Amino acid sequence: MSFLSRLPEDVPWRDVLLLVLGGSGLLFSFLGLAPVVGGLALDPAWIAVVLCGVPILKDAAEGLVTRFDIKADVLVSLALVAAILIGEIFAAGEVAFIMQIGSLLEELAVGRARAGIEKLVRLTPTSGRVLRNGEEVSVAADELREGDLLRVLPGETIPADGVIVSGESSVDQSVMTGESIPVDKMPGDSVTSGTTNMFGTFDMLATGVGAESAIRRMIRLVQSADAGKARIVRLADRWATWIVVAALTCALVTWLVTGEIIRAVTVLVVFCPCALVLATPTAIMAAIGNAARRGFLVREGDALERLATVRRVAFDKTGTLTRGLPEVVAARSFAVGLSDTELYRLAASAESRSEHPLGRAVLRCAPSLLCVADERPLSDPESFRMIPGRGVIARVDGHAVLAGNAALLESEGVVPLGDESCRDAVRHFEEEGCTIIRLALDGRECGFLALSDALRPDARQSVAEMRMAGVTPVLMTGDNARAARHMGRECGIEEIHASTTPEDKLSLIEGFQRKGEPVCMVGDGINDAPALKCATVGIAMGGVGSGIAMDAADIVLVNDEIRHLPFLLRLSRHMMNVIRLNLSFSMILNFAAVLLAVRGELGPVAGALVHNAGSVLVILNSALLLFWKSRKCSDGISATLG
Repeated sequence: MSFLSRLPEDVPWRDVLLLVLGGSGLLFSFLGLAPVVGGLALDPAWIAVVLCGVPILKDAAEGLVTRFDIKADVLVSLALVAAILIGEIFAAGEVAFIMQIGSLLEELAVGRARAGIEKLVRLTPTSGRVLRNGEEVSVAADELREGDLLRVLPGETIPADGVIVSGESSVDQSVMTGESIPVDKMPGDSVTSGTTNMFGTFDMLATGVGAESAIRRMIRLVQSADAGKARIVRLADRWATWIVVAALTCALVTWLVTGEIIRAVTVLVVFCPCALVLATPTAIMAAIGNAARRGFLVREGDALERLATVRRVAFDKTGTLTRGLPEVVAARSFAVGLSDTELYRLAASAESRSEHPLGRAVLRCAPSLLCVADERPLSDPESFRMIPGRGVIARVDGHAVLAGNAALLESEGVVPLGDESCRDAVRHFEEEGCTIIRLALDGRECGFLALSDALRPDARQSVAEMRMAGVTPVLMTGDNARAARHMGRECGIEEIHASTTPEDKLSLIEGFQRKGEPVCMVGDGINDAPALKCATVGIAMGGVGSGIAMDAADIVLVNDEIRHLPFLLRLSRHMMNVIRLNLSFSMILNFAAVLLAVRGELGPVAGALVHNAGSVLVILNSALLLFWKSRKCSDGISATLG
């Protein structure tokens, strides 16, 4: 029992066992090791016929009777029954065994069940605090009504959409917008359900509750997007009706003309699309193995097939093109006798007790920015006070230090910067998409810190390679337009969509795909889940991404190395070339074998062996994908065998 518990859960061990037993039976039959039962020699090939063939017969009968669905299994079933009726048990067993291999490979290539919708449902707030007659009453989220006055405490999930009427705070909106930095909220600002109140307590008026709340709408988007995504149909099944008609017609004509039933049965056997069935799953499995070496977890079997058709790649910004963590990019002092480094030291000392993500970013960057030997270390604040939604007030080395937004400095009566060049510097960094922490010392504004989400070092190269491969990059972000434009310039992306909600991203992708432009969505946040589901292919960042985004995606980039994305695109295209070669070879082989069978030069057993040889060659050709590498040429990108 302990051994079984250690087996990988996603491997269909039942099919593996059937293959082992069926293959053993065929081997014993080939070697002539037939057991004698009741004085009669029992062909061990019956093991393969029963274990591997019966499931095929069952599925074919169910599809044909209940849905009149003619698939490749129907032709295989005809060949099995015909071979058994004329006593060619070994041929029947070989056909069943090969088809079972194809079935196993397809099951391995199919993605595991996804639980993203369930996780989204668990994010939905279950209760809220309603203010009635001056008292707080805890009410189930489904019982909230539009117009209710709600109170939200620090650390709580906001239970409904609404507008703040009193109180100030910072709200983590990453669930809905993907923004890495909490947004300061004041009376009159809107908030959405599912987001998290970080620090202050506030009262809000509910405007969207229950099914009309933002988080519930996003759940519906994910469900509808998943239901609407088309799946690629196996080529052998797509052509199955014509193959069955051609096989039966050819077999019947052969029987009528030659009068030899064995030739007709051989035609049915060699018409079996064994190599045709193996052509796609074997190539997919090999390509998946190659992709895994680059850190890609392919969760959907046909994801690479769909990726080969992509004409646009839509990138989320925060956590995808960027690291998802704010970093201090500049410290500017405008006070006489106060250096930039000393200004930063005072700011970091004041923020040392802050729980705000911006304060933690200032502290986190301190070791690299305060590395000058003659500078003093950080000081422990003599006093500290945090004002939600505005900033912090601290006393450091006998100085009153304020670090926060303009509203904090104004409320504390701080004398603003008078020099126009100082204000120009602030505007410059704001236009670059930076978040500004204004600093005041002893009642006078003295400078600022600029923080920005750092671009991944390989983002620009990845986007350039995607463009050279004929794919158009698109930036979709919930961040503001200034930050989006700056990031677009940095990465070389011209088409930019800023301040997008999950609904906006979904609509954009649907619009592209209606125009015949398949889209690959690359994202990391919960807010990207609907777009990841709807896109032709969804790729989630595994390192910084949310579990829900990974569950919604077809492919997960485990190590977050987006420089490998162009390789995955080239691999998918090369995989499709291998599949086309496999299909062409298998159809030519079938055609030649049918001609030989009609002429009587190929018997049922020999026909099955020809199919085995063809199937082996298809598998070997697909296996080369495991070792395939791409080579970028000077004139762009090309793919060759490495």
